[in-house]
Amino acid sequence: MTIDWFFILEKIVLISGVLAISLVVAMYSTWGERKVAGIIQDRIGPNRAGFMGLLQPLADGGKLFFKEEIIPGNSNRFLFILGPSLAMIVACMTSAVIPWGDTLTIAGHTVSLQIADVNIGILYIFGVVSLGVYGIMLGGWASNNKYSLLASIRAASQIISYELAMGLSLIALLMMTGTLSLKEIVEQQRHDGWNVLYQPLGFLIFLVCSFAECNRTPFDLAEAESELNGGYHLEYSSMKLGFYLFAEYINMFISSALMSSLYFGGYSFPGMDSLGLAPNLVTILGTAALFIKIICFLFFFMWVRWTIPRFRYDQLMRLGWNIMIPLALANMLITGAIVLYRSTH
Repeated sequence: MTIDWFFILEKIVLISGVLAISLVVAMYSTWGERKVAGIIQDRIGPNRAGFMGLLQPLADGGKLFFKEEIIPGNSNRFLFILGPSLAMIVACMTSAVIPWGDTLTIAGHTVSLQIADVNIGILYIFGVVSLGVYGIMLGGWASNNKYSLLASIRAASQIISYELAMGLSLIALLMMTGTLSLKEIVEQQRHDGWNVLYQPLGFLIFLVCSFAECNRTPFDLAEAESELNGGYHLEYSSMKLGFYLFAEYINMFISSALMSSLYFGGYSFPGMDSLGLAPNLVTILGTAALFIKIICFLFFFMWVRWTIPRFRYDQLMRLGWNIMIPLALANMLITGAIVLYRSTH
């Protein structure tokens, strides 16, 4: 059996690149968040560390890295360390099946800009994302702090509730596309038009559930400063706190990439195949188009945070169980009926 060293090198480079991009995007999302907040609130935002405050994320990272490491004496030390580590690992793992672009031809080799093109990509993402709640639960419980524990219970029930509606909204999309592979879903949109035109209600449900899954305003009940003093990471400091904060922004980035791929064509854009350019250049343009879509979604996440007030907890659960799940079920039934009608006529 011969070893394909080019394939191994290709995957190592791709994994390293995706991980580095995820971390850089998460880092500069903190800068973007404060700039967007400043614009909305008629302020300047970060402007002292470098040009337009572009070095501010590096200063924040340095501050977290060199801060004193504090572990509460009555906490469960192993689980206290495991919580933020698990949250960070799970956030980074979800990027493995996202198609970041089409294929490049390098030295006669075809390189796919997707780490793993598995035929159950969506199931993989849901399986990995469902593990993210354990990072929050472990951190809240191991801190031995009543505020942290309450926050982790809130986060767990919120994520479980909204995962149901998110999964049901995706079932409608899967019935329409007939595949669980993200690559195939993107390729179908390249020729048949973006899925948001066929599944507008499914996209809206998925978008709202993404906010809840990422613990973003107006669903940030797990971090409500007014009653929980910061939530499940209340007892954390230094890079353990940094891991929790980074994981949230990486989850935002991956959610934006996933929504772009599922509903907005991913790396495809109108007129992509009629440009008459070299295939490698078309692939690079497609990847740039995907990142433009991701940036638009990230801006939307930030815009909503500084515009809409936080829900009460009973409102949060009522929206999930009484509105989102019935809407997702109705969307699934309507889509199923249309698919059945088209297949029989």
